[in-house]
Amino acid sequence: MRRALATAFFFALAWHSTASAQPGRTGAFPQPLSPRNANYTITARLDPSTRTIAGSETIVWRNITSRPAADLQFHLYWNAWKNTRSTFMRERALGGGNDDSQRRADEWARIDIAAITVNGGDRTASKRFIAPDDENANDETVMSVPLAQPIAPGASASIEIAWTAHVPRTFARTGAIGNFFFIAQWFPKLGVLQEDGWNCHQFHAGTEFFSDYGVYDVSLTVPSGWPVGATGVQRERRDNADGTATHRYYQEDVHDFAWTTSPDYVERTAVFQHPTLPPVEMRLLLQPEHAGQAERHFDATRTTLKYYGEWYGAYPYGHITIVDPAFQSGAGGMEYPTLFTAGTRWLAPAGVTTPEGVTVHEAGHQFWYGIVGNNEFEDAWMDEGFNTFSTARAVAQVYDPNYLALRYFGGFVPWVVKDIVLSRETEGNRLAGYRHDAKSDAQATPTYRYFPATGGSITYNKTALWLNTMERWLGWPMLQRVMSAQFDRWKFRHPKPDDFFAVASEVAGQNLGWYFDQVYRSSNVFDYAVQDLKSARDGEQYHTSVVVQRKGEATFPVDVLVTFRNGERVTEHWDGKDRWKLYTYDRLGPALSAHVDPNRVLLLDVDYTNNSKTLEPKGPAAATKWSMTWMVWLQDCLLSWAALV
Repeated sequence: MRRALATAFFFALAWHSTASAQPGRTGAFPQPLSPRNANYTITARLDPSTRTIAGSETIVWRNITSRPAADLQFHLYWNAWKNTRSTFMRERALGGGNDDSQRRADEWARIDIAAITVNGGDRTASKRFIAPDDENANDETVMSVPLAQPIAPGASASIEIAWTAHVPRTFARTGAIGNFFFIAQWFPKLGVLQEDGWNCHQFHAGTEFFSDYGVYDVSLTVPSGWPVGATGVQRERRDNADGTATHRYYQEDVHDFAWTTSPDYVERTAVFQHPTLPPVEMRLLLQPEHAGQAERHFDATRTTLKYYGEWYGAYPYGHITIVDPAFQSGAGGMEYPTLFTAGTRWLAPAGVTTPEGVTVHEAGHQFWYGIVGNNEFEDAWMDEGFNTFSTARAVAQVYDPNYLALRYFGGFVPWVVKDIVLSRETEGNRLAGYRHDAKSDAQATPTYRYFPATGGSITYNKTALWLNTMERWLGWPMLQRVMSAQFDRWKFRHPKPDDFFAVASEVAGQNLGWYFDQVYRSSNVFDYAVQDLKSARDGEQYHTSVVVQRKGEATFPVDVLVTFRNGERVTEHWDGKDRWKLYTYDRLGPALSAHVDPNRVLLLDVDYTNNSKTLEPKGPAAATKWSMTWMVWLQDCLLSWAALV
């Protein structure tokens, strides 16, 4: 008994010690979770009246490769919006983006380096802009700083930079409108040194970010009384004599830092609790007009932490900040370590996943972006695609039925169409967009080289569809083991596509290379069809012939289901490789229908309308159904009009 009490006391003491050092309260971990080879101490002052940030930073960087570094390369993302000649702006125009010609001069952005030293040596005069992706001499989003002495493998360097930045009217979900500021990708940030050199791409219209993990210690000075939300945990707040306040935020084992401030924020807090997952402190910064939606934001965040945590692995940070951005700020729906922006409307009816859908998706990026550090310049599908699939699956667990909502008067007034339930397999996976752009690029093409207007369909939609196809083909328990193994092996690291493919084949116990060759390395499409169905009397029997066809270039094993009028059902297993296949049957009764892929395993099929044929006319039933539907809608319109007369 005494030993049992001692053991219980020991575990209680250990739990108390761990709880008192929870990252949700300190931003620190007992042991490093990542290599921590890029550590930032930043001091920044925001002047809202001029929309400028004056900043200085010290980076302690360690070379974790086996090659010396002869230079340092930095991202200066905000220079993408200095003018219309940057690569970002040219690609944005190519993709049919917004016309920015009417922007005022003060609505553009820039980031200017005043001084840079490396290990105490001034390197300001040696800095230069480079364009490694397209040689655009007008692009200033990558800065190279040649070194007086190379940094050897395993060695470290202390880098000090002084800089100023002008906050734009929002581009790429960072900027300001009125007194709302959302500040992301705002400081000079090192690229990632790999064995083959610097991975430091220019900022492209269709890609996002890639950086190393480290410790961020950031002090932000803003007007007094303006709440601040940021990556990490606020460790200190100091009021200054000039009417400002300095907020110090700290976080270990993250690869980026974003923040926001506005005097209009309404703050709410809640806690995520789970029997087997660590607790998470949730902080919500809300627009006043959305205050009644606070619990919907929290519920969607809990949904993500629960299901992603159970499926893949626990969220480790202990805290998360949800930001509801200002109306027309253009800052909604974006992810950063321990912080994300949601997106909602003033009128948010029940049965529609606004704000839940965006909230689940952006909270989910904490896993497939924040914890697993994929290269979003080159392989954005490993983040966005994995997360689109996971979002649709999580939403289906909690929020079904999810109805179509049409919005009128500039998107202000919603009308919920309860006759149309949105399906995970179609709308959740964004099938329509994939169908439209299926042949635009092979997914193996580096993401920054996708055509700007269509890359999202390949990055988000196609990946979600081929992952969901794997779920329906291999079973969810198997795919869940694959994805949890990927998460566990590559958290706080930088996986490449082949790393995931190797994990998938290993865990599944079979070589899945043939599948990934088609969905990843090819832009070929899947399209199976019933080409012909005939059933005619032949003596005492009926002779039935079914011709199924592979109309696309890609192949996949599919079932063929033939149903007879007497209720008999015959299922054939076709490997799907030939261009066509004939099946014949002699039965006492005629056939009723034929269906290729009847269980809709292959969600990548670009034309599901040709997958079946029937010998029973369906025209009258369809006409009756839709005429009655239109009559009900017309009646509703007339009643609404009568009420206004």
